[in-house]
Amino acid sequence: MQTVTETQALRAAVRGWRAAGQTVGLVPTMGNLHEGHFALLKLARARCDRVVASVFVNPTQFGPGEDYERYPRTLVRDQSGLADHACDLLFAPGVEVMYPFGTDDAVRVQVPRLTDTLEGAHRPGHFDGMATVVCKLFNMVQPDVAVFGQKDFQQWRVIERFVRDLGIPVAVLAAPIVREADGLAMSSRNQYLSPDERQQATAIHRTLLWMRDAQHEGRAREEIEHEAMERLRAAGLDPDYAAIRRSIDLAEPAEDDDEPRVALIAARLGATRLIDNLVLD
Repeated sequence: MQTVTETQALRAAVRGWRAAGQTVGLVPTMGNLHEGHFALLKLARARCDRVVASVFVNPTQFGPGEDYERYPRTLVRDQSGLADHACDLLFAPGVEVMYPFGTDDAVRVQVPRLTDTLEGAHRPGHFDGMATVVCKLFNMVQPDVAVFGQKDFQQWRVIERFVRDLGIPVAVLAAPIVREADGLAMSSRNQYLSPDERQQATAIHRTLLWMRDAQHEGRAREEIEHEAMERLRAAGLDPDYAAIRRSIDLAEPAEDDDEPRVALIAARLGATRLIDNLVLD
């Protein structure tokens, strides 16, 4: 596996593959890779001849007081894991490569409406930073396919939206959530949890399963959301939201709306914030 840190070297490698008639898949990550990330790589490999993974901890998608400085950076270990999972090229740029004019003066990609709710409401500016860096990666790599994890459900929908609106020729795929044996969604932030918090965190998936069952029983959405918040608090978590939304656009569904729905949760355990979701239909 080749590792590059500059755009010129990245584009040279991709040009060589294109000249040979090969398709290219991209798996953008912030590093500290685990089996969930490697599942994305596997899906990209199944769809494309060549696979590029990026590792970049993007400062513009972290808000004040969030964990940008302490976010785990494990590049050497990540390189080994990517090589073991048939990655062809790792793009590991510095901030100066991704933001040549600095982060304050960077051109931004903003997706209206879809970013005003849920994660967008609780993390102002997060999706602007995420969409900006993903758009940059699409321009740098010019992949045929890009793969993201469904755990970040709203992120996936935001990316789909700006790709379609800006006419970017890339197919955006979402890989299913990879879970631990007790149901906890795999996340780089899980390592922040103490042993007690790690046990408490399993309440998130249990609550999502309960929300699914409650909807199938015909209970009102607002009632389900309220009780889900109470269940999370009773388990020792501090929830930001427990919501049921239309999966296509994350709008609040009307009572007679038959669009597929998704349940989404964000909750804190100590200094750690976790998210998860479950498609209900």
